[in-house]
Amino acid sequence: MTLDTFDAPGDYINGAFVVPDAPDETLRILSPADQNDVVGVHPVAHDHVDQAIDAARRAYPAWRRLGEAKRRELLRKYQEVVRGYEAQIAETIAREVGKPLWDAMGEAKALAGKVDLMLGEGARFTRDEALDDLPGAIRHRPHGVLSVVGPFNFPAHLPNGQIVPALLHGNTVVFKPSEKTPNAAVWLARAFHEAGFPPGVFNVVQGGSHSAKALVRHRGIDGILFTGSVAVGQSIVAANADRPGCLIALELGGKNASIVLDDADVERAARQIAFAAYASAGQRCTATSRVYATPGIIDRLQERLAAAAQAITVGYPLDSGVFMGPLIDEGSRERLLAAQGRARAAGFEAIVDGGALPKVGDHQGWYVRPSLHRAPRADLVVEGYTHDELFGPDVALYPVADLAEACQRANGTRYGLAAAVFTASEESFEAAADELRVGVLHWNQSSAGASGRLPFGGVGESGNHRPAGILAGTFCAWPQAVRFTPPADAPLPTWPGLYG
Repeated sequence: MTLDTFDAPGDYINGAFVVPDAPDETLRILSPADQNDVVGVHPVAHDHVDQAIDAARRAYPAWRRLGEAKRRELLRKYQEVVRGYEAQIAETIAREVGKPLWDAMGEAKALAGKVDLMLGEGARFTRDEALDDLPGAIRHRPHGVLSVVGPFNFPAHLPNGQIVPALLHGNTVVFKPSEKTPNAAVWLARAFHEAGFPPGVFNVVQGGSHSAKALVRHRGIDGILFTGSVAVGQSIVAANADRPGCLIALELGGKNASIVLDDADVERAARQIAFAAYASAGQRCTATSRVYATPGIIDRLQERLAAAAQAITVGYPLDSGVFMGPLIDEGSRERLLAAQGRARAAGFEAIVDGGALPKVGDHQGWYVRPSLHRAPRADLVVEGYTHDELFGPDVALYPVADLAEACQRANGTRYGLAAAVFTASEESFEAAADELRVGVLHWNQSSAGASGRLPFGGVGESGNHRPAGILAGTFCAWPQAVRFTPPADAPLPTWPGLYG
């Protein structure tokens, strides 16, 4: 099979793809699933960040004044174009991320679906409202130029979920994808270009940490929408501490827990947890990595989870019948294996070993097997394992006495993104919902599932109260309170001591 390479497509700036004459660096992207597959080669010019922001700044006044109706029309054209590229986008994602083609196709199909959600249900949260009896109004205004800095694990879907509402509300955008997965962004740029968006409204710049730092620190940016690590999110906040008016929306991952009570359907719980833990090789911010189970079900749950982990097909993402592909790079695999080693040394039992797979068939990549560990007690703490996001296919099973202890343990990290509760009792679920400090909560469903019709974001170090999902538009526009002139026959105002 011969696969095409994105060979210097260029950054998309001011309505054109621009290839630097003298690049400052070059991103050469090898597939994590096959190190012989060159997915893309991207020459990087550091000054393209300035050029893209300048183009977005110049395009902003006309784009804002174009009106929502015309912006909606253009977004519908984008939806049509991007839908036509779904197969190509899915293949690109499968190759550059390593997720199986079925998983990548789900991401590709979500791009067009996001337009429906943002132009439909999502728009009601920022709809202007007249208060005739005041008289006054609540109106919403765009911020200006927004930077979107995307993650590697969902290189198209997650940025798209911020780009679409940003553009709908009259902002212009500069998008920098992850340097690990830059190629899906080329398809997005092509789709916006073919849809007829005015030059400068949507821009893409590639690059590593230098470009990312320049973008999020630039004084020409009015807002930053970032998905990634806690450390980088904190650095973005620190770099803009002197600009309280610069919007910052952060989605920073999680250390997500599933709670399984004695009355749960053990087969349903095991299947949902296995999906949450091992889909996308555990590289989802909502992946389950901790399971707290009560005494009457923990052994049966362990048996079913172990069977699921052992049955998973790890393979090349473009092959059929594959559930799990590789990790994104060698460093991720080394960190995961090291953390698992520390856990075993501290007393965790390896129920399913996991470990590295140097090759899958003829494909050399960063593959691992799924793993399941059991803790001897719920309060065992292992540095770098029990309370830190691993971003790999590993589950730790902990024994707890009851729901109260499970909730206490689940809340015992710095994160607060997602959780799942498995129980037949609505009363027990609602008790857990009242205690769990997470932004996304599931009852008898996978923690890794999400609905675009609901908010998506976390608390604690998982985010800063700027949820995406259906509420993404709320941070892409700011509210303006307007009071209109009183009726002509209104009496003149009086106050004690003034015109009294």
